[in-house]
Amino acid sequence: MYNFTNLIKLSVGTESVDGLAEWQKIPQVQTPDGLPRHVTRMWPKREKEILAGGSIYWVIKGVIQARQRIVRLDEVTGQDGIRRCAIVLDPELFRTAPAPRRPFQGWRYLKPEDSPPDMSAQRSSDNTLPSELSAALAEIGVL
Repeated sequence: MYNFTNLIKLSVGTESVDGLAEWQKIPQVQTPDGLPRHVTRMWPKREKEILAGGSIYWVIKGVIQARQRIVRLDEVTGQDGIRRCAIVLDPELFRTAPAPRRPFQGWRYLKPEDSPPDMSAQRSSDNTLPSELSAALAEIGVL
């Protein structure tokens, strides 16, 4: 039994894991201490479980392709005065075994036992397949 939980989130507009990494280097996407963050409207009710070792799993082009450790949750107020949650992330991206996911809005909880495993260091340094091919192969169970 795990004592933590993960989140899963679509990386909208991202074409690849490398593209996600580049996007997270933009100063507007970072916290004042330089860590990447993702701002969302909803505050996770299972905050303690997330902060006990959870990661955010990124869905890119219909396939979970990477994860990042969640460092903390910061409260931020938008220009509209509404309280939001900044999911603050470790900058290191871990490529995962591809796992297809249907589109959804916002983020969802992802049980550790349902989370795809990280790729080995050797495998993650291989040339990456185009997203469409990776999604198709994952859909039929080849990857």
